[in-house]
Amino acid sequence: MNGVGMELLRTRAALSRMFEPSDNVGLALVEAAGPHDALRVATGAVRAGEQLTRDVMDILATAGLSAPGNILSSALERWIPRVTDLAPDRDLAMIGRAGGELLIPEDSRWPEALRDLELGMPLCLWARGDLSKGIPALHQTAAVVGSRDSTGYGASVTGDIAAGLVTRGWTVVSGGAYGIDAQAHRAALATASLARIPTIAVMACGVDRYYPAGNEELLREVVRRGLLLSEVPPGSSPTRWRFLQRNRIIAALSAVTVVVEARWRSGALNTAHHAAALGREVGAVPGSVYSANSAGCHRLLRDGSAVCVTDAAEVAELGGPIGSTDDTAGSAREAPQAVHDGLTIEDMLLLDALPLRSGSPVEKLASVAGLSVPSVRAGLARLELEDLAARDGPDKWRRSRR
Repeated sequence: MNGVGMELLRTRAALSRMFEPSDNVGLALVEAAGPHDALRVATGAVRAGEQLTRDVMDILATAGLSAPGNILSSALERWIPRVTDLAPDRDLAMIGRAGGELLIPEDSRWPEALRDLELGMPLCLWARGDLSKGIPALHQTAAVVGSRDSTGYGASVTGDIAAGLVTRGWTVVSGGAYGIDAQAHRAALATASLARIPTIAVMACGVDRYYPAGNEELLREVVRRGLLLSEVPPGSSPTRWRFLQRNRIIAALSAVTVVVEARWRSGALNTAHHAAALGREVGAVPGSVYSANSAGCHRLLRDGSAVCVTDAAEVAELGGPIGSTDDTAGSAREAPQAVHDGLTIEDMLLLDALPLRSGSPVEKLASVAGLSVPSVRAGLARLELEDLAARDGPDKWRRSRR
């Protein structure tokens, strides 16, 4: 454990189950009070004093986030339902049985590149794979991301880029999903590697789960020869919010992020925007003007958010010295809306918590979403108006079957 105490591991393990990824109030509380006292406050074991509340508000304000006076009280309402789920010893034993371990910022092996996320830095990383090789430094890593429904063209280009990067000693980082992600991992593993670790998959679920199921064999090989990482504890399910948030980790770990194929509103663009905001380089592969799968790449190129790249040599050149890129993405062009477009963070978390079939009571939804019961009731009313939630018996709710 590289000198890291067991109690500190237990504390951060518990915090990772208590807080959803990028829970800014929770992360500010940890920064202000330290992990041990933050956990005591979050579980209601001790009351936050006025000075601690001011410190949390100051940290949030410095990060450019609004902080109303009752910020900790409101946060406690969504944290308390999760107290009964805290079992750090069980989670640490589970990751141990899977051949993995928990990495925390106090560990000398913690990837320094993640500190660029500042307040958004993960509380910890649950890891499977050979950590004795260490996580590669920033200048040795490149993210290769794109659409899940990739075309033959996209798969071919991805394979060439990933293989070319690995032969140059780079580690390929991606998200373990179908399509471009899977092809990037697969090509990296199939290439004679000069890199210590050919590929890293950053997951939106617990690393004890191979998700999606169709990539199980691939992800097993990633564990055997690369690294599987996640900020959420073992047993955690993949949700839309967790997918969006894991993208910031992919971007932060990588000197350059390359989008091979992406539709106009692809999640891969979210990774590119995180990379640009961090001052990392962004590349996009051009495609046919008739291909919807390349519309997102062309959007990045047109907006000046990305540099045109066509092979591994150009990606390696782009990812040399870390430069600065403004996040100028965004367009007034109309596009079909995704289900989560326009939703607040709380409503997105609640939508993820809603079951598809049989209804779930409000108290259970509060625990799963990490929200207070009043927040869940208010959110359900909003989702019902959007035809995203439906009643399923007395005080039970499920996702709408629209």
